[in-house]
Amino acid sequence: MEQPPVPTNRYALIGALYAFIAAVAFSGKAILVKLAYVYSVDAVTLLALRMLFALPFFIMMAIWAARRESAVEITPRDWGILTILGVLGYYLASLLDFLGLLYISASLERLVIFLYPTLVVVLSAVYFRRRITGSVVVALLLSYGGIVLVFMHDVNLAQKDIILGGALVFASILVYAVYLIGSSGIITRLGSARFTGYAMTISCAVVGLHFSVVNSMDALIQPMPVYGLALAMAVFATVLPALLLSEGIRRIGVDKTSIIGSIGPVATLVLAYLFLGETMSSMQILGAVLVLIGVLFISMRKNAYSNSNLKVN
Repeated sequence: MEQPPVPTNRYALIGALYAFIAAVAFSGKAILVKLAYVYSVDAVTLLALRMLFALPFFIMMAIWAARRESAVEITPRDWGILTILGVLGYYLASLLDFLGLLYISASLERLVIFLYPTLVVVLSAVYFRRRITGSVVVALLLSYGGIVLVFMHDVNLAQKDIILGGALVFASILVYAVYLIGSSGIITRLGSARFTGYAMTISCAVVGLHFSVVNSMDALIQPMPVYGLALAMAVFATVLPALLLSEGIRRIGVDKTSIIGSIGPVATLVLAYLFLGETMSSMQILGAVLVLIGVLFISMRKNAYSNSNLKVN
C-alpha cells in the first residue's frame, strides 16, 4: 500500500503556493466576465460557453475519480441529491452571479461572494441548532459593515442598479451556502473529486437546457475575444484553481488554505484596477479590510462551517 507523503517545509510551501494561485485564479473570474460583457454577450450565453469549455475536464475528472476513489455504488437517491446540488451550487448560483455582474463592479462582487462563509455559519446554526457566540456575531457585523462601506463607495460613483446587482450576487452566495450545507454527506460517501465531476457535469447539462430554452443556437456565434474569455474562464478560473485548491488542502489542510484564500478579494481589487479601470478609494479599501477580518475570524474557527473548500462559482 502506498504511504502518504511525509510533510516537509518544501512540501507545505508548495501547498501554500497552490492555494495562493487558486485564490487569485478564482478572483479573475469576475474580471473575465466584465471584459466579456463589453461585447454585449448575455449572461446565459456566456455561462453556457464557460460550461461548454469546462465540460470535458469535468467528465474526465468524474471518470478518473470513479476509477481511483472508493467504488461506492451510486444509488437513485444519490443521483437525486447530485442533481439538486448540481443545479443549486453550479448552475443557479453561477447564473445569479453572472447576472449580478451586469450591474455592479468586479471588486464589489468578489467582496459579496467572500461573505459566503458567514452565511454558512448562520444557516448551519439554524439547521443544526447550534448557538452563535458573541465573538462570531462581532465578526459578522464587521464583515457586513465592510460591505456597506463598499456599497456606499459605489453609490457615490452613481452606479446604476447597484442594489439589484448586489441582491443578485447575495442570492448567489445564499444558494451556494445551502449547497455547501447539503453536500457534506454525499461528499463523504462518494469522495470530493467524484462528487465534483458528476455534479459539474449535471450542472453543464442544466445550463445547456436553459440556454436552449431562452436562446437560439445563433447566440453561440460570438466575436473571437468572447470565446477566448470564456475558455480562460473555464480553464484558468474554474477547472485549474479547483484542482490546485484540492491539492493545497491535501498538503496544508483546510484551515490554512482558507486563510490563504482570503487574498481573493484583495486580488480582485488589484485586478479590477489594472484591467477594468475600477477605482480603489480609501473607503473601499477599509471596507475590504473589515470583510477580510470578519471572514478570517470565522474561517479560523474549527468546525465553523463544513466543505467551504469546494468553492467553484
